[in-house]
Amino acid sequence: MCSIRNLMVAVVFGIAANAAAAQAQVKIGVAGPMSGQYSWFGEQMERGAELAVEDLNANGGVLGEEVELIVGDDACDPKQAVAVAKQFIAEGVTFVAGHWCSSSSIPAAKLYGKAGILMITPASTNPKLTDEGGANVFRLSGRDDEQGVVAGNYLAENWDAKKIAFLHDGTTYGKDLADATRKQLNKRGVTEAMYEAFAPGQESYFAIVSKMKDEDIDVFYLGGYSTEAALMIRQARDIGYEVQLVSGDALTSEEFGMVAGDAAEGTLITFFPDARNYPEAKDVVAKFREDDYEPEGYTLQTYAAIQTWLQAATTAGSLDLDKMIKALHETESKQCLERSSSMRTVI
Repeated sequence: MCSIRNLMVAVVFGIAANAAAAQAQVKIGVAGPMSGQYSWFGEQMERGAELAVEDLNANGGVLGEEVELIVGDDACDPKQAVAVAKQFIAEGVTFVAGHWCSSSSIPAAKLYGKAGILMITPASTNPKLTDEGGANVFRLSGRDDEQGVVAGNYLAENWDAKKIAFLHDGTTYGKDLADATRKQLNKRGVTEAMYEAFAPGQESYFAIVSKMKDEDIDVFYLGGYSTEAALMIRQARDIGYEVQLVSGDALTSEEFGMVAGDAAEGTLITFFPDARNYPEAKDVVAKFREDDYEPEGYTLQTYAAIQTWLQAATTAGSLDLDKMIKALHETESKQCLERSSSMRTVI
């Protein structure tokens, strides 16, 4: 049996038909950075949620009731995430697919717990979310401490005799991911040559890139997001510096490649296997592409979060939170992925 509370899972990418026509209406929410620096990921979540609800309602809704989707924009800001959570509660939302940033998910989860709302995040990876969150909080993404083990081992096995740097953006996600990877590297008997924080949102990172070059850093692990990673690796290539970039799941967007250009080639990230390649996802992927949209990153994970909610409601025969939680823990998904994230190359 495979619990989804702290594991990545693959659910069936096809919603079973319900003979009963949808009549009443159940409100659910999707929350993420719909605006701001990380809006690329918010769009992924919104598109995934929209198609999931469209397909769900076309096949009878949930327990015979039509589902209404409400979109919340937290801009990856904790205060705005709390505002979104309060909005959802006021509007009677019973389930939330979100948030994206861990710094948003953690404070929002506390409000959802008090309000009796089920939360499944497709993306937030900080261990505190589920370690300290209530029984109503679940995730479909790999934890930072799991990604850290994979990345730390990979660094130790491939660059143990080289100079390794760790850079982080100081965010809940970025710093904890870098620290988890660094911890595993040190556990393997390898000590990093550099460990530094950087300020996100800058137009140039030439100073820190030049410093790494001057100190002959061979590989740097970046705990942070795609824009900053793309700028750093592009600026490194601009000065003829062939350093290796290794990072986490936040680089899984077309934006990284667009900003980095050819410099993106060879970048390594920890991320679960691409859901677009699952046989179960074939029809859903085709629907997205027919609409001229490529379901990259967290698009299918958000779709799957809503399916997981539907699966739990169907198993429980109710939208009661306690019954839903019990169903989520007891229902075995059709495919359980390996506990560790995979390391793959972004080209």
